This record gives sequence, structure tokens and C-alpha cells, in this order.
Amino acid sequence: MKLELGKIFIKDVQFADKMKVENGVLYVCAKEIEELVLQDDRIISAKVELARPGESVRIAPVKDVIEPRVKVSGGGGIFPGVINKVKEVGSGRTHALVGACVVTCGRIVGFQEGIIDMSGPAAKYTPFSETNNVCVVIEPKEGLETHSYEEAGRLAGLKVAALIGEVAKELKPDEIVTYETKPLAEQIAQYPNLPKVGYVHMLQSQGLLHDTYYYGVDAKQIVPTFMYPTEIMDGAIVSGNCVAPCDKVTTYHHFHNPVIEDLYKRHGKDLNFIGVILTNENVFLADKERSSDMVAKLAEFLCLDGIIITEEGYGNPDTDLMMNCKKVAQKGIKVVLITDEFPGRDGKSQSLADITTEADTLVSCGNGNVIINFPKMDKVIGTLDFVETMIGGYEGSLKPDGTIEAELQIIIASTIANGFNKLAARGY
Repeated sequence: MKLELGKIFIKDVQFADKMKVENGVLYVCAKEIEELVLQDDRIISAKVELARPGESVRIAPVKDVIEPRVKVSGGGGIFPGVINKVKEVGSGRTHALVGACVVTCGRIVGFQEGIIDMSGPAAKYTPFSETNNVCVVIEPKEGLETHSYEEAGRLAGLKVAALIGEVAKELKPDEIVTYETKPLAEQIAQYPNLPKVGYVHMLQSQGLLHDTYYYGVDAKQIVPTFMYPTEIMDGAIVSGNCVAPCDKVTTYHHFHNPVIEDLYKRHGKDLNFIGVILTNENVFLADKERSSDMVAKLAEFLCLDGIIITEEGYGNPDTDLMMNCKKVAQKGIKVVLITDEFPGRDGKSQSLADITTEADTLVSCGNGNVIINFPKMDKVIGTLDFVETMIGGYEGSLKPDGTIEAELQIIIASTIANGFNKLAARGY
């Protein structure tokens, strides 16, 4: 499967009467966006606001972040099975407005939603302080059930991103990057002397409001399967969960999975990137056993020499992570884990809720319990009403002067456990 990703670099975003891109500036029509969002009668109001890098702006509570993209060729539409028909993606050409994002925010859905600061000391912990953000502030109708509100907000963000992405369809990209993974026998034969490496991509799927969608199917309903990496890069997976903000894999991060991108960069040089094993994170032990058994079986079937495993969330998912690690390692396959840590504010507690002796090579994405201070911002997009009940916040977090004291994990993607962040830890 071969995908051409055409990148149109966006350096600013402005309001206009018509959607367009000129000289690296994305112009968006607020009226058109709001009318689209309000087609869903579960949402009673929608307001579009802009947030640019360096501005004194705080966005909260953040639900999802999506990069505007559009399929140019190759069949299917962006976000198949969700806002487009179910059809395989991952081939042909897709155009992306790189440097622009759609951010959904507004009254909280679940306590596990976070904050984006566009400037100040907290901005360095999230990638979205560096993107030009089209913020869609939504208000649900009174008494709307939580899952229905989450769905309405999720669909609003995806539809707006697809709407904006359409302006890129006829544009000439600033850069085109080609990614290709061949069928298994061909892929192995192409680089027979290089180690065969795969990626186990664990999707959050543990219970209420912990959903991720694979071609529109809730990941709770899937068993481990093989994916071409380009399918993920092309919108086959979307976020639909309220997990701790710091390690929430937004839809943007599925587009920009750093493990996939880095393995492609090394493909054909010092490794042979075979593909992705997609699995879920489960609540019950029997389901954990079943999924981890199947992950190990797929890794063996693919003849892998090494594998990287990432998780989403922490606590209970640590058991899924360790079971996958143990069973894959017992097949004689070398394993590297990527995760974040929660050892308490003093760093002296156990970092992970579970461990196994096979987990001897681990990359840390930082400590989510560290306390940081947020200065007051000139503007708030959304509301700060829920800061003290959000993960990382606590009673007294929001000060009368508008400053905030909270754990790092309240910031979206600050310790995201797939390596798309700026933190690490060193073992001694």
C-alpha cells in the first residue's frame, strides 16, 4: 500500500467570507463552520474562535484536536466509517494543512479533558501551542446524555476538519512525502538482510467514555488485527475518548504517529518496517488474555525480529502493556515499550501499575504528576469552570487572579505515551 502525503504548510489563520489558503494563510468562514455544527440538534450553540502561537490564550476543556485533510485520489474519504462511507484508506494521495488544527472545546463531557496554553511556561508541554488553531466552542442542549454529547462533539470536530480540508484538494503541495508498505512476502524479500520490525498500537477502549474508533467500529469490539501503517496516517482511526489529557492520543496524533513516521524514516536503511498490529485495552482479565495472546501470535506470524509497543492511558492499561510485552518476548522477539510515568509528585512511588521481567527496555515520556504553574491569560476560549475537577486539577487549583496550579497531566499531550512530546526520563 502506497500513500502520497501532500503537505501544505500553514503559518497563520484568519477569518474571511470564504474558505481558502493564500500565501500560507488559512482563511476560514466562521458562519459556514457554525452552520455545519448546528445541523446536529444536540448542539444548541457553536462559536468559532482562533488561537495562534504566542498569543495570551488558554483553551479549555479540550475534547479533540484534528488536522484538516482531504483525500485527493485512491478511493475512500477522510475518516471512513465515521463521516464517510466505509472504504479502505491508506493509498493514493492525501493533502494535509500542516500547521493548522481544529480544536473542539466547551462545557465539559468528562473530567478527563485538558488545557492548551498558546504561550507562557505551560505552552512548551503541548504541540498545539505551535499550531494555528480553529477552535469550535460547542454548547450541548440541556440534559443531553454524556455519551451522546461526546458523539456530537466528536462528529462536529471531524466534520469541520473535513470541511476545511477541502480547500487543500486543488492546491499544489509545498512538499510530498511517499510512504509504502508492500504485502508481507514482498516486504520481507525487499530487505532480507535487515531486522524485521513491527509496531503494536494499543487503542484506549476501557469502559465508559474510553472509546477509539477503527473504521467507525468501537475498539472494544475488535480483536487484534494487522494494519498497513498508511491506513492510520490516512484517517482510519479517530479518537473518541476522555482519558487523562496528558496521554490522550488525539485524532491529530493518529495522523502523526511518531513511531510510524520514525520507522518509515529508517525503513530500508537499518530495519525493515513490516507493519502495525492493532489491539485494544481491556477491562476484564479474560479479554486481556485473549488480546495479548493474539498480539503475540500475529507478531510470530509476521516473522518479526523486534517490536515497539505503545499504550494510551495509565493504570489499568499498564497490565495490557505488560501482558503484550511478556507474550511477544516469549516468542523470541525483542520488545521496546514506550509509556509515561505516574510516580507521584515527589517521584518516589511506583511509576507503572504493573510490570514484568520481560520489560527490560523502556522509553519514558515523563512524569505526569509534576506540579506546574499556569500564569493568567488575557483570553480564555471555552471555560475554566471545570479546572478543579479535571484530571490534574484539585480544589484550590484555580486561583482568584486567574492563575492555575495543577499537575502536568492536565495539559493535552504533555506526556503522550507514543513519544510525541518533549519530555523523557533517564535511568541510572
